[in-house]
Amino acid sequence: MAVARKIKASLTKSSMIRRMFEEGIILKKKHGADKVYDFSLGNPNIEPPEEFKKELINILEEIIPLKHGYTPNAGLVETREAIADKINKVQGMKLSADNVIMSCGAAGALNVIFKSLLDPGDEVILPVPYFVEYPFYIDNYRGIVKFVKTNEDFSLNIESIEEAINENTKVVLINTPNNPTGKVYCEKNIADLAGLLNRRSSELFKSIYLVADEPYNEIVYDNLVDPGILKSYKNAISACSYSKTLSLPGERIGYIAFNPETDHGADLQNAFVMCTRILGYVHAPVLMQRVIARLQGVKINVSVYQKKRDLLCDGLAKAGYEFQKPEGAFYLFVKSPIADDVEYAKILLKKNILVVPGNSFGGPGYFRIAFCVDDATIINSLPGFAEAIKECR
Repeated sequence: MAVARKIKASLTKSSMIRRMFEEGIILKKKHGADKVYDFSLGNPNIEPPEEFKKELINILEEIIPLKHGYTPNAGLVETREAIADKINKVQGMKLSADNVIMSCGAAGALNVIFKSLLDPGDEVILPVPYFVEYPFYIDNYRGIVKFVKTNEDFSLNIESIEEAINENTKVVLINTPNNPTGKVYCEKNIADLAGLLNRRSSELFKSIYLVADEPYNEIVYDNLVDPGILKSYKNAISACSYSKTLSLPGERIGYIAFNPETDHGADLQNAFVMCTRILGYVHAPVLMQRVIARLQGVKINVSVYQKKRDLLCDGLAKAGYEFQKPEGAFYLFVKSPIADDVEYAKILLKKNILVVPGNSFGGPGYFRIAFCVDDATIINSLPGFAEAIKECR
């Protein structure tokens, strides 16, 4: 067999998101792009802020030694200092550049984190529903996923997490604002989790790390604030990116940040730097590092996504769909009118509507809508959504 057996097996479970996206390309060629309503991929449709374009041009025109050369594996010092300063202002922390490692997006950051932390057989607790690629990232380093339920509103179920913790637990992985649910874990929910992890770490005489995937941390609605995790728990590690907050998904620029009081912090930093190198990233894209250093505090206009959320939620609620209104990110996790969410996605596909079955996220009985699309796509899809639910009734 040319392909490794493990990868061959994984291909059968590969991302439904990408498959639906590719199905959309076929449908658009057949019916025309304006007749296909593609909600499959979380690809931001808002242009980056003007400040990004301005600073990118400035950097290209400036004379900078080794402008396109290698950087330290951890990233440019000035960029890491700028990010540390921003985190310190927002979360009241005392991070330095040594607590920040630049990464190739949040996905790259998570792989570096798991490569650094996991020994074979170490367990990672993962609340359900979850982003589809997490189990693959964990399995890359022979970690074992322990799935735990969340509450009805998709907040963290602390009791379920406690039941899952044992002597093999190394990491609890959370994602807030959440993909696919749009849930923002409130300060109390995070504090309760931190209290649990402090107690169980002490009882088990080991460090349990709290890792948060936070690429949507500045896309929150209704005057909510994402509390962040670094200030809540000493063994906290954040994986973040600018893919969503600056609409730069293809530029692959992000970072790892960890609490300065983390157990074995110096070893952890060295491990992150080494794993960045040996995983083949070498370092994060250098032009993007230079731009990001000048753009701390800049983000896309979040109110545009809030308007899209409200437009979609109002239309679906009127048609009779059930869901928890998302508090952040740009996803809506909708209860399927029939038990088989894959079958319902096929029903919607006949209306030229592409959604992703909840089964892909460990949430059967739901489907995900990525509403980072133009308003016309939302508006023109609503009759099809209404027809589909009527047919099922």
